[in-house]
Amino acid sequence: MSTETFSSETNWDGVSMSPDTNAVDLDAVTTDSLKALQSDKQRTVLDIVDKLRRMGLQGVVALPQIVVCGDQSSGKSSVLEAITEIPFPRKENLCTRFATEIILRRSSESSITITINPDKNRPKNEQMHLKGFDKTIQDFKELPDIVEEATQVMGLGRVGDINSRAFSRDVLSLEICGPNRPQLTLVDLPGLTHSANKSQTEADKELVLDMVKQYMKDPRTIILGVLSAKNDLNNQIILDHVRKIEGASSRTLGIITKPDFLREGSENELGWIEVAQNKDVYLERGWHILKNRADNEMNFSFDERNQSESLFFSKGRYAELSREQVGVESLRKRLSDLLLNHLLKELPSLKEELNTRLQEALRDIENLGEKRSTISEQRMMLIKISLHINDILKSAVKGHYDHPFFGAMNLQASVISSENIRRFRAVIQHLNTEFAENMRLRGHKYAIGPGPGDEELDVADEQQALKEPSNLVEDDSLLPIPKVLTRPNAISWVQRVLERSRGLELSGNPNSSLISQIFWEQSEPWEEIALDHINKVARLCKALVYIVLEHAAPPEFLGRLAGMSVDAALTNALSGSKEELRKILKDKTRHPMTYNHYFTTTLQKQRQRKRQKVVKRVKEEAQYCSELEGRELLEYDAGILEKTMVNAIEQNMYKFSSEEALDVECAYYKEEMKYFLNLITKQCIERHLVEPLPDIILSPVIVTQLNDKEIEFIAAEPPEITQQRTFLESRKAILEKGLDTFREAMGGLKR
Repeated sequence: MSTETFSSETNWDGVSMSPDTNAVDLDAVTTDSLKALQSDKQRTVLDIVDKLRRMGLQGVVALPQIVVCGDQSSGKSSVLEAITEIPFPRKENLCTRFATEIILRRSSESSITITINPDKNRPKNEQMHLKGFDKTIQDFKELPDIVEEATQVMGLGRVGDINSRAFSRDVLSLEICGPNRPQLTLVDLPGLTHSANKSQTEADKELVLDMVKQYMKDPRTIILGVLSAKNDLNNQIILDHVRKIEGASSRTLGIITKPDFLREGSENELGWIEVAQNKDVYLERGWHILKNRADNEMNFSFDERNQSESLFFSKGRYAELSREQVGVESLRKRLSDLLLNHLLKELPSLKEELNTRLQEALRDIENLGEKRSTISEQRMMLIKISLHINDILKSAVKGHYDHPFFGAMNLQASVISSENIRRFRAVIQHLNTEFAENMRLRGHKYAIGPGPGDEELDVADEQQALKEPSNLVEDDSLLPIPKVLTRPNAISWVQRVLERSRGLELSGNPNSSLISQIFWEQSEPWEEIALDHINKVARLCKALVYIVLEHAAPPEFLGRLAGMSVDAALTNALSGSKEELRKILKDKTRHPMTYNHYFTTTLQKQRQRKRQKVVKRVKEEAQYCSELEGRELLEYDAGILEKTMVNAIEQNMYKFSSEEALDVECAYYKEEMKYFLNLITKQCIERHLVEPLPDIILSPVIVTQLNDKEIEFIAAEPPEITQQRTFLESRKAILEKGLDTFREAMGGLKR
């Protein structure tokens, strides 16, 4: 609207502007005409929608509204002005470059507030800048300049300027309040164009089309499709989109404007009258004809405009049309009924959508976890998490698998697989058993055949052990594989060690360090096997801890907990275990020492069996000699027995000492390996890696020792989570309040 429109002679419904101030009485303008839009029942229904809109629900759910759309210059703004009798700006290029939302609200104070709802695809900083645009005026005269200012704030620039844009997806919101205003929202959309031109590019054309289609697709929107009688019906593309968009036809009321430009009695006039009668293009809601102000009527008041329109439709072919199809007065009544029926139809689905969105918001809030914006909230949450973690780890370590965390076992997967690792005591038992087996099969550097003093069971085991290294060759383990030695080869090995270990001892007597030397060499693989076992258990401890953390703590905690506490605790535990191994291995390097009577018993039995074998061999030889001499063997044949015993004595003192040393070493090795197994499993594995897990992994004691900065570092919400929580909490509050308001209002409507 040009500034001349606000001259002192201009008035609406008999309300004149003050000659001194050029101000318009906002309370008086259009009150009676707008009341025609609403019956008591409709006002009650619209009150529901308005209350929901005031709560900010328009951005959460689609609320019913009236959208005016059509081709450029089809008369959309004039239609809106005629319906509401609110004067809208008509400066060139002013209200056609973006959607304009007109919100009419009942309020004790009269005002016009102009704000910008930024396009959601804009960067955040631009959205904040546009949201900061907030103007309040008391005089319609100020509106054109304010709207033009908003145009510049959106960054559209002046038409024709370099880098100016023709259209924006931002929405200009005009909130018009007053004690007698109805609750109503209407949206004036930019006009659709057929082709690009020097001021509107192809991209501009597509932008406007996309914007208009988004509004038209909303099932809660009533579409006022405005067509100008000045243009050919088939050239007005708004109809094409009404046909294509599902459900749009049932929500569209066709508005024909500018019939006064048609030559009276012409075929063109007849064609448009047939359109108005729903004979040409069928719309479920039908058609309506309006005559807006002519060029020479721009200064007419709304009363004068309505009188001119009534006179026009009382003549010629228009007089034959139903009065319900022509003029703004009947349009208001028609639109009022349409709006009421539409609202009553949409209210149940609106309520259902409110419920659905509320449940979604509640679920999304729950997925964010507990709120932790303050140190006390963060500490409390960490304590809860630590108690949960402590409970699970204790159960895992002790083998109590009743907690839901452990779930079902996977019998098809290995004991130490990721599916079964939660049952951690079973995993440790399995690994310790595997370690013991590795020690049995791989712990000795040399796999030596059975000796003459071995008992039958040991002989069978040693013969089997000789076969096992060949099976280990195909094993993909990096652990050492024993070298097979026959008994003579083993004695030869000990003899070579003996020859190189001689001191001042007499010939035939072993050096005191011989047993140590051969034991140390034979047990060389122990360190590698034990270290492999420790590292394997440590890896699975870490895997279990991370599974527990993922189960008990929010995902964003994992990296922080790992960096500050968990990884260090696990590293220290592993270091402690390796230090324990170092001490055990250092003890092993000392001179062999044992006070276990099993060692002496084993050694004595071994020597006894060896003597028994000699005696047996003596008897067998004496029997053989007597048979050769043709006589019976006497019970005591001293000569033969002495001769045989002499032959059984090992003359080579080095070989004799080597055999004795090998027997001692084998007996000592067996006892020491059992002791080593117990030390590794109890001290390295249990004492340092497994048993301490519940106490070193974020236990409640550890949490209480953390300072505020450490607590905040671990448990503080990421800014995006806090922002999302604030957004969801706000949405939840709006939806809950909206549902309460909805129920109260619907209860009043039923009464």
